[in-house]
Amino acid sequence: MRRRPAPAAPAFSDAEPPFWRTKTLDQMTDAEWESLCDGCGRCCLLKLQDEDTDRIAYTDVACRLLDCQSCRCTNYPERKTHVPDCVRLTPETVEEIGWLPKTCAYRIVRDGEDLPWWHPLVSGRPETVHEAGVSVRDKVFCSETDIAEEDLQDRMVSWPAKWAGRRRG
Repeated sequence: MRRRPAPAAPAFSDAEPPFWRTKTLDQMTDAEWESLCDGCGRCCLLKLQDEDTDRIAYTDVACRLLDCQSCRCTNYPERKTHVPDCVRLTPETVEEIGWLPKTCAYRIVRDGEDLPWWHPLVSGRPETVHEAGVSVRDKVFCSETDIAEEDLQDRMVSWPAKWAGRRRG
């Protein structure tokens, strides 16, 4: 099973601000772009859209490719082959889609904010996203392969759309 590697924390000098403070999303290299993903897994939860209002509701049901312990895709390079409706995040899609969680680094950087303390690029540790309670670890009910589509409505939850992250200390 191939997993997407957790981003390594780069070493920044005091004289050199980190890339997410100096670049827009479309100016980032591929490596910088990929390192923005904090590994929370919130975007990999199934979402339902109301046909009348277009409002998006999150469920606590994970994509079939999400490893619910690491909160990473088990086949990131080939995910579109296995999950055709998987949304590939680009600077354009970050602008267009309204369901990115408030904690999403792509959304945070797009909005001109700084990354929170628990983001692996800030903390230097991929585990802080889990320790802060931001990730879906221990919050997912099941995989989409374990539930009937008609039962998804019973699995709607509000926490993925809310800010999260216990304060340090």
